[in-house]
Amino acid sequence: MPAPTSAELAEYAARRARLLAAIGPDSVAIIPSSREVIRNRDAHYRFRQDSDFLYLSGFNEPDSMLVLVPGRKDGAFLMFVRARDATREIWDGRRAGPEGAVSTYGADQAFVIGEFEKQLHDLLAGRNRIFFTLGEHPEWDGKIAAVVREIREVSRRGAAAPTDIVALETTLHEQRLIKTDAELALIRHACQVTAAAHVRAMRATKPGGWEWAVAAEIHHEFERNGMECGYGSIVGGGENACILHYKENESQLRDGDLLLIDAGGEYRGYTADITRTFPVNGRYSGVQKEVYEVVLAAQLAAIAELTAGNASSRPHEVATRVLTEGMVSLGLLRGDVDALIADGKHRQFYMHGTGHWLGLDVHDVGRYKIDGVARPFQPGMVMTVEPGLYIAPGCEGVDPRFHGIGIRIEDDVLVTSGAPEVLTHGVPKSVADIEALMRG
Repeated sequence: MPAPTSAELAEYAARRARLLAAIGPDSVAIIPSSREVIRNRDAHYRFRQDSDFLYLSGFNEPDSMLVLVPGRKDGAFLMFVRARDATREIWDGRRAGPEGAVSTYGADQAFVIGEFEKQLHDLLAGRNRIFFTLGEHPEWDGKIAAVVREIREVSRRGAAAPTDIVALETTLHEQRLIKTDAELALIRHACQVTAAAHVRAMRATKPGGWEWAVAAEIHHEFERNGMECGYGSIVGGGENACILHYKENESQLRDGDLLLIDAGGEYRGYTADITRTFPVNGRYSGVQKEVYEVVLAAQLAAIAELTAGNASSRPHEVATRVLTEGMVSLGLLRGDVDALIADGKHRQFYMHGTGHWLGLDVHDVGRYKIDGVARPFQPGMVMTVEPGLYIAPGCEGVDPRFHGIGIRIEDDVLVTSGAPEVLTHGVPKSVADIEALMRG
């Protein structure tokens, strides 16, 4: 990830200022970076920065620590990073070092990471609360607790010890839920490229091809636009589409089957998330079209519910009703729609939620309920809308014509002060439009 521009630095500073105001003058926030992860022996997975760390700094190196200390006389924004090392930089790439953390990333002060534990006592002494999410970085949990105990033991002779450790969900994650204009620009770009990747995949799909080859078309579109996968791509043909998190992408595509693709590209940390289900041979069969139209109707109805003030539970409630009505119409279920939903009978064919927040994480942060009640939508929230129907092969009591059909349709939607904005409109989803694209 390139060094931040002046506009990006201003954006990061504004985010930190909002967090500093939220945590209050008697607190300190501690955000560790991600660590490098071994794939096998001495080969690493591609590094992905912790989303909270990235959100507040744009800094993309491992083994670092970001600390915010309101009211600190030498500056509230501290970073602890890896030291410059000419030998390691030959092997592993450039490092910013403490000097770069200040000059390039705007830290008020920066130190080598080895100094963090030494300075932690002074940073925490006299503060009442620590904003730090326990359990996510277990290597630091015990160290921070030990320093708190140490301060408590000597508090009779000096500054008081912190009394509370507060998870970042209560502040930073709620802040991340409402996207700024700068964030939306990045999400829109990720959505645009991801839509183009899905279109490319549709055009490349033919009977006799392979799931992995279609995945390669998608990933090529990401890479040539300076992006990477935001999550593991799902490319499931035929009955593989009935496996919600299908990962193998190794089967041959058969004439007459559907292909479900769930893939999203990540741009400067922000990811898109699109799913389309289309015929391998370019034309939906009669029964495939019947099921598809039910899912599409549910998705369109759910998208319409993403308006400011509506409860965030509404898209799922509306989609579930439309899908259940469709299940009855198709003969998959029998009975009263309200009773079927109340008894959870629809979950045999629709077993997941209709959407999730989207941003720096594909399943982004932010609470869905406040005090047990579904929170209302606000402008700036981005949510996926992804209803589906999955009719497992060999499903008892179901017409065999439906066996092995799995369909999901997913778009990314921005809540505005007016109508919902579908950010992923660049890839077709009606039967007629998909068939026309594949004919072309």
